[in-house]
Amino acid sequence: MSRYGKFDDFCRDTGNTWSTLPVCYLFNPSSTRQDIGWRGGCTLQGFPVGGGSRLHNLGSILICGIAILVTAFLLWRSQRKKAAVGRREMQLFLLGYIIISICEIFTIGGFPLNSSVRLAFVAIHIAAVTATSWILMLNGVVGYQLLDDGTAVSIGLLFISSAVIFVGTGYIALDTGFSWTGFWDSTRDVPNQAYALYTLYQLVPLVFIVIFFLLEAFLVLRILGERKPMLYLLGAALLFAIGQIFQYVISVHICTGTSGKINGGLFETLFTLLAVIMIWVFWSSITEDDWPMPNVAGSGAYN
Repeated sequence: MSRYGKFDDFCRDTGNTWSTLPVCYLFNPSSTRQDIGWRGGCTLQGFPVGGGSRLHNLGSILICGIAILVTAFLLWRSQRKKAAVGRREMQLFLLGYIIISICEIFTIGGFPLNSSVRLAFVAIHIAAVTATSWILMLNGVVGYQLLDDGTAVSIGLLFISSAVIFVGTGYIALDTGFSWTGFWDSTRDVPNQAYALYTLYQLVPLVFIVIFFLLEAFLVLRILGERKPMLYLLGAALLFAIGQIFQYVISVHICTGTSGKINGGLFETLFTLLAVIMIWVFWSSITEDDWPMPNVAGSGAYN
């Protein structure tokens, strides 16, 4: 618990001055500020692209481009599933992931940008991660039909609540980065102990994801009485976990072994994309087949 809220070790091990954690760009040792790095870190160098510029995380940029195209395809496929429970809610989740992928190109992708512009993308990126994980959790609630899915009330509550989370988290990140009030200035110095950002960016999304998994597991096993969809859900959880291991555990070793050309952030981006695809496949599997109707409030049913 003595390390709670401290980002310095994470930033050092995930690319140093060019970390593959967006929050690190808010802090003084990063490339957007003093560009001195965290002591003992392996700096993500990337590849030169001419004119003295470098793409520090070319792999993630390419995978993010693929992720945007794949997610757009899943949006289109979701639109065609007219009778599917939670169709609009799933589409909102996919839109949130597209926003994250776009931001990732300009934050951890190391795309050449003015530091102020990068800081703005960082704030949007962090806020989008928290808000999208909230939307994912609410997708787990939708299946219980406490409210009819796809209605103005359901979509409105989801959109407004996620917007509040997005604005609140985004403001803290922006104020940290641009020092509008100076309230968060102390967090920019090592050990970068930022309790609010740590809670909102590191802890809260993980809690939302775990709740989503538990809600969907109970729905499938106890209410629908099926096991096959659990393979997709477990697959999504496993892929997400592998991505986090690459990011937080293996990243520094890959960076050192490749002399800074790549690190674990590339693989975290890839496995997160695969996890999102598996979540969609899971959702599709329980909305296409003829499952029993849950014995809860609401009039919707799985088709």
